This record gives sequence, C-alpha cells and structure tokens, in this order.
Amino acid sequence: MPSDRRAEIVQAAIGLLEETGIDGLSLRAVAGRVGVRLNTVSWHVKTKARLVELVADAILEEITFDDLPSPWRDRTCELLRRYRAALLAHRDGARVVAGTFSAEPATLRYAEHLMDALLTGDLDERTAGWTGWTLIYFTLGLVQEEQGSPGPVADQVAGMLDPAGHPALRRALPHLADDRFDDRFEHGLRLILSGVT
Repeated sequence: MPSDRRAEIVQAAIGLLEETGIDGLSLRAVAGRVGVRLNTVSWHVKTKARLVELVADAILEEITFDDLPSPWRDRTCELLRRYRAALLAHRDGARVVAGTFSAEPATLRYAEHLMDALLTGDLDERTAGWTGWTLIYFTLGLVQEEQGSPGPVADQVAGMLDPAGHPALRRALPHLADDRFDDRFEHGLRLILSGVT
C-alpha cells in the first residue's frame, strides 16, 4: 500500500508534467512543488526512473473498464481507445508510459483486461501476447507523434522532396504527413486485428 506522502509526490509530479513536460520532471522539482527536502522525495521514490514508473501507472489508473462491449474484437478496440485517451489527457503521456516497464497495479489491471479480451477471441497465448504488445507499441508510437506534432506538415515536407529522387514519397505525402490521428488510429487497430484471425 503506497504511503500518503508517496501519493502526494506522484500527484505533484503529474502537475509538474503538465506544466513542463517530461524533460522538466525531476526529484528536485517535485520536492520544491511539494515543499519538502529532496531527500524526502528520494526516500519515497528513490530515483527519477521510479518516479516516472509511478506517474505512468497513475496515468493508466484513469482508464475505466465499465460498459465494455462483449465481442472480443470490439472490446479490444475500446480498450485501446481508452488507453489512447488516457495518454492524450496528459502532456507527454505517451513518452512517460513508453519510457517505463511498470508492473504496478493499474498497469497490470489494464494488461489483464487487454489479455482477457484477446484470449476470448480464441487466440492462442503467444498470439494474444504478441498482438497485445503490437497494439500497445502502435498506440504509444502514434500518440507520441500526435503529442509532438506541430500540425499538418505536408507543405513543409513537400519542398524538401526531390521529384526524381522521392516519387513514391511525394505521391503518399498527403497521407503520411496529415494530422488525422483519429482516423490513422482506427485504421491501425483494424489492420492489426485483421491479421490475427
């Protein structure tokens, strides 16, 4: 059971994350925000890596599991939509979660729901596990791009592409450099899941 002080430190770290992004997250900055000495924060979370793990778990703790659809494919897609929404709700949320390998309660609870949905689809254990990883990696990567995107960049990139040297890129550019992240996300989910059954 985490201490009240550790929970306070994690909440302070989340507040700092929203203000400064992950690059501004440090034990010293969190200590200043909480109003305690650095060694107090270090006592409760030990290292910055551990603090980031706890923040990542707190982000995933916001995911709810009520009203999930019954069909395994629909349930899997909805779980990934909720995962993406939790990441997007926080500045650098995808970078925080992607930078950890957290076996914390909320992370394990989410993984259990995702594995249960995939195994309900009669996938064997290896296929379910690897499909789960593929879905998570895809979502983390897309959300990192989305959170770091300056907006549509097709016009900027088009000027850099030599028509003779990059004909394929020029043809596909409107779809490679657009900002239709919702559509790209749904397309990726369908594509990944269509390959497992």
